[in-house]
Amino acid sequence: MKAILALADGRIFEGTSFGAQGEVNGEVVFNTSMTGYQEIVTDPSYYGQMVVMTYPLIGNYGVNKEDFESDRPHLSAFIIKELSTVSSNWRSQGTLHDFLTKHGIIGIQGIDTRALTRHIRNKGAQQAVISTKLKDPQILASQASKLTSLEGRDLVKKVTCKNPYEWCEGEWKLDHGKTFFKSDPPVPSRYFIVAYDFGIKRNLLRKLVQAGCRVKVVPASTKAKDVLSMKPNGVFLSNGPGDPAAVKYALKNVQYLVGKIPIFGICLGHQILSLALGARTYKLKFGHHGGNQPVIDLKTNRVEITAQNHGFAVDPESLSSDCAITHTNLNDNTVEGIRHKSFPVLSIQYHPEASPGPHDSSYLFKEFTELLDLHK
Repeated sequence: MKAILALADGRIFEGTSFGAQGEVNGEVVFNTSMTGYQEIVTDPSYYGQMVVMTYPLIGNYGVNKEDFESDRPHLSAFIIKELSTVSSNWRSQGTLHDFLTKHGIIGIQGIDTRALTRHIRNKGAQQAVISTKLKDPQILASQASKLTSLEGRDLVKKVTCKNPYEWCEGEWKLDHGKTFFKSDPPVPSRYFIVAYDFGIKRNLLRKLVQAGCRVKVVPASTKAKDVLSMKPNGVFLSNGPGDPAAVKYALKNVQYLVGKIPIFGICLGHQILSLALGARTYKLKFGHHGGNQPVIDLKTNRVEITAQNHGFAVDPESLSSDCAITHTNLNDNTVEGIRHKSFPVLSIQYHPEASPGPHDSSYLFKEFTELLDLHK
């Protein structure tokens, strides 16, 4: 079935649909990863966004439940060059088309994704409409032009858990090339961590367990005093969607926790922590989305290839003298990590838990446990 993608600035792309049918809107961003499409589709950080994959062939290895980052898709729509007609992998449990259809997610293929990506790079990420119903592209473009951006919108409340829960699952292990199984915690739990769910990815939880943590996940609005009453060894601030400055209740809670307990923030958690320490955030032109972002550790001068997914960044000029910038992005010099000079607090903008990879930054979970040991 014919599908139309209309951007807010009037640019039109026509293709064919897969997945669900209908009409949807969201902010268009591009992801440069070559693999990992099912992790991207189920990443809560993409809530409110339409994701363009720059790699041309998508869907060739199907989908499987073990690799989902949450229980369902969260993006608004999925935009690709070509959907594979074959889903061939020994772990595959279904096709990408059927998965998106089941969950009501619209996909569009057959468009020039290189042209679309270049347009976003030049003009910036923007709101858009995809429709399989309305055939007039000018009407769709007019609709897109009236949509509001992600700035000022609290999307965390759309993806956070409703009730606290414990997470005990460690990392996946390959069993002689035949199957995957859930491992027991690889080491005895030495620490108790409370993780704020701003849109948390499952592999973050697995990595925390792998590092020796017993993890309790709590809703994003959980009061800081309630967290401290649980007597954890540390607090983890997760990834998530939208504008960090709009999640004011999280900012207030983190401000209360700073200086009282070790804190580790990732992605949106990094931004919220930076705001709590007095910094400002701003919206990037087209964000960082993909598995090949170079980041330099300013202490060691070691370059890490990282996975990233964010549309906002921390303003380095707004950071107080109590904070040190630990990592920066080699593409645009944006802030990728900070550490407080007095309190046991660190955060990074990228994803050290990335699945399927890269894994250059896994050492950061050890740095967090070292903070926990020092605080003990």
